[in-house]
Amino acid sequence: MMQMLSTYMIPAMDEVGKRFARQEYFIPEMLVAARAMKSTLELVRPLLAARGAQSAGRVIIGTVKGDLHDIGKNLVASMLEGGGFEVLDLGIDVPPEKFVSAAERSNADIVCLSALLTATLPAMESAIEALGKAGLRAKVKVMVGGAPLTQKYADQIGADGYGRDATAAVSVARHLMSGASEGVPAPGGAA
Repeated sequence: MMQMLSTYMIPAMDEVGKRFARQEYFIPEMLVAARAMKSTLELVRPLLAARGAQSAGRVIIGTVKGDLHDIGKNLVASMLEGGGFEVLDLGIDVPPEKFVSAAERSNADIVCLSALLTATLPAMESAIEALGKAGLRAKVKVMVGGAPLTQKYADQIGADGYGRDATAAVSVARHLMSGASEGVPAPGGAA
């Protein structure tokens, strides 16, 4: 099972991401591939768990408080699952406290914050501050993403990673899990 995942499924999702980056595939193709991967993972996951397979990392993802958009977040969550990550999706309109409690309960490696509305960008900073006040910033990396974001804004609010799209989010998550030193830019800049 693990060989099937690492030899075929994850490389296939990586290829879909590359084709999206080259504008050969578009959001509908990404969604179809992500749904296929997610459906397959639901069947395979119990077998992998029984054999002691390790995930690439544990990720919490959600759209920040005040924002009800979830298409991008859902795509990123599916792509991360396809990349071998264990993903807990908190949904939309997620307050900072919910990110904190989920990160504590699940022993998350990465928290992904998504926003589509410019007006909700300050909620990302609030969530990062809440993780800091809870003493989690030394343990948890934070990735941010969404249409109005830039690398500059991600740096300004103290995020560890930024992804311009779902494909970049997987690369950034892998980069963060590799233990790369701070200050080294991740490939493509997260959720």
